[in-house]
This record gives sequence, structure tokens and C-alpha cells, in this order.
Amino acid sequence: MLPEATLEQARGLLALMDSKGMTLATAESCTGGLIAAAVTAIAGSSSVVMAGFVTYANDAKHKMVGVRQESLTQHGAVSAEVAQEMAEGARMRAGVSLALSCTGIAGPGGATPGKPVGLVFIGCARDGAATLVERHVFPGDRAAVRAATVAAALDLARRSVTA
Repeated sequence: MLPEATLEQARGLLALMDSKGMTLATAESCTGGLIAAAVTAIAGSSSVVMAGFVTYANDAKHKMVGVRQESLTQHGAVSAEVAQEMAEGARMRAGVSLALSCTGIAGPGGATPGKPVGLVFIGCARDGAATLVERHVFPGDRAAVRAATVAAALDLARRSVTA
């Protein structure tokens, strides 16, 4: 069950996007589809939400949304570059006006030097605008990191639509 605050965010984003005739796709790694779950929990979301890609493995990031192997090798899956390519690839492959992506380390394991548990990159690709990528380090356990990622992604999308 998603927190009511997250559902309110999703509801507001969908209403805003619908009023502008915009469509949405997601490409998710560390959240495993929770962003898509948040927006599709809202009745009537099918007028805006077109697709969701869960690209947990590097191979899926490459095959499903076109992340370049060089980006994965050079920067790692948890990077601004990969978040950008995930968002842009999802937008193009789903044929939508806006796509959100996220890649990160939800924990409790997976941290490496320079990439702590809680590190998440969120991308937002919108037609006619530069792709936005935000870096966050969220506190808490796995569930808290994933929930914070969903909330931050929905907020980034809202800010992109209203910019």
C-alpha cells in the first residue's frame, strides 16, 4: 500500500499532465515499478500513463530502454548518465511526452566507495526540454529509500511539467 501523500502527488501530477495532453512512461531500477504503481493506482490514469519499464538488471537497461553499454561500463548503473539515458530511452520507446527514470542503491547492501546506500539518480526526459537528472542520498532502510525515490520522482515530473 502506498502512502496517501504519494497517491496525492500522483493524482496531482496526472491531473496536470492530462490537462496539458501529456503522456507518461517510467523506467525504474531501484524502485522495481513503484513509480508506475503510484500513478496507476489512480483511477483514470490510463489517459496519461502509457508504459512502465522495470530495468533492474544492466542487460535490461540496455535492451529495453537503450542505455549504452559504454555508459554502464564507464559510469556504472547508478549514475547520472544512466538515469538520463533510461529516461530518454523510455520516452522514445514508449512514444510519450515525458518519462521518469530512477537508478540507485536501496540497500541494505550494494554500496561501493563513492556510492553509498541511499544514493539515487532520478531522470526526467520531456519532449522539447533538456533532460533533468537529480542526485539524492536518501536516509533510512530499503523501504524508506524506495518510498523517498517515488516521491522525489513525482515531484521532479511535476516541476518539469510546470516549468
